[in-house]
Amino acid sequence: MKKILISILLAFAIAQFFGPEKNNVDISTFDSFISETQPSKEVLSILESSCLDCHSNHTEYPWYNNITPLNYWMDKHVKEGKKHFNISNWDTYSIEMKDHKIHEVIETIESNFMPLKSYTWTHKDAILTEEQKGLIENWAKGVRATYQAQLN
Repeated sequence: MKKILISILLAFAIAQFFGPEKNNVDISTFDSFISETQPSKEVLSILESSCLDCHSNHTEYPWYNNITPLNYWMDKHVKEGKKHFNISNWDTYSIEMKDHKIHEVIETIESNFMPLKSYTWTHKDAILTEEQKGLIENWAKGVRATYQAQLN
C-alpha cells in the first residue's frame, strides 16, 4: 500500500511539469470587436469580468491553473468556449456569422446559461445581476439591429 501511495504522489509531482499551452495572446485581439460593436464602459466591464476568459484568445489565469490536472480541465473549458464564441476572431466572421453570434449572446443571457456555474464558483465577480443582464441584452440587441440592417 505504501508503494502505491508513493507511486501516485510521484506521478502527481511529475505531472506538474506538464500542462496545456496557455491562452494568452495580446488583448489587442479585442480591438476589432470593441470598435465594431461599441459596448459602453459598463458593458465592456461586464464582458471582461464574465466572458472574455473563455471567449477570447486571452485568459487571465488564477493561481490554481498551475496545478495539473486542473489546468487541463480549465483548458478544455476555454477551448469549448472559444469554439462557440471567440471575440478575438471577430474580424474573420461574416456579417451573417456576427449576427448569429450576437443572437447567441442574447439567448445565453436570457436563459441564464452563461457564465457557467463552474466559472462563477471561483469568479464571484462574474455572476451577473439582473441589471447587468439587461445592459448586455440591450447592447446586444442594438448590435444585432445594425447587422440586420446590413443584411437587408
